[in-house]
Amino acid sequence: MLPLIDSHCHLADEKLRDDVEGVLARAEEAGVRRMISVGAIGSIDNDRLTVEIAERHANVFAAVGVHPHDAKDASEARFTELKELAGSKKVVAIGESGLDFFYKHSPPEAQEASLRRHLELAAELDLPCVIHCRDAARRLVEIVGEVGMPPRGGVVHCFTGDADAAREFVTLGFHISFSGILTFRNAAKIRDATPLVPDDRVMVETDAPYLAPEPYRGKRNEPAFVVRTFQALARTRGADAAVLSAQLVANTSRMFRLPPL
Repeated sequence: MLPLIDSHCHLADEKLRDDVEGVLARAEEAGVRRMISVGAIGSIDNDRLTVEIAERHANVFAAVGVHPHDAKDASEARFTELKELAGSKKVVAIGESGLDFFYKHSPPEAQEASLRRHLELAAELDLPCVIHCRDAARRLVEIVGEVGMPPRGGVVHCFTGDADAAREFVTLGFHISFSGILTFRNAAKIRDATPLVPDDRVMVETDAPYLAPEPYRGKRNEPAFVVRTFQALARTRGADAAVLSAQLVANTSRMFRLPPL
């Protein structure tokens, strides 16, 4: 059983929050040694609960932010609250922010303004940024080019782009994290992009409780299932599993300044 880190999950989500202890126990049994739990979705209460969960569990760390779906609510008062939450030693990143021009639950201009503020806050706090991007790769690259990558870098989570997007994100300085979508039959373009990500820039995640990998697709996702995505990633990269596991752990630990396993 190889050690892994789930670089992006949502333990405070209503589908997981009442089963955190069970979720963590099953993750440990699967070899998942660390988890980055991301708030961001919905109200600031989600971020608060995310930090609380991280502070109660040694193997859980937190990211706080405003999801692009909620960017219309990204007031300066909320950023003040996020900055206060980021004072916790268990907060290791800002986000997830970014752009989602597929759903457009918030107007594009609100998403762009929120993304800029997240990049600035990450730089101010010396933290990496966690980025969500759907149907907006070109605009994301432009904005990060204008504002600048935070000194601690960032990760494009749940990568759904093609080979060209992967190249652009890597050139800009991002790490790239692959989710259970990698296992879906219709995800050939994502699988084709995996070998283009350098060994020192690749990560793996669940985005739990969303996007469960095959054969769990359609069910509630949880960190233990990251093993399935890891196995698919090893195949698409033509990588030795033990070597890839070590690379993923090293990359995620370095990005988020996690304690050694």
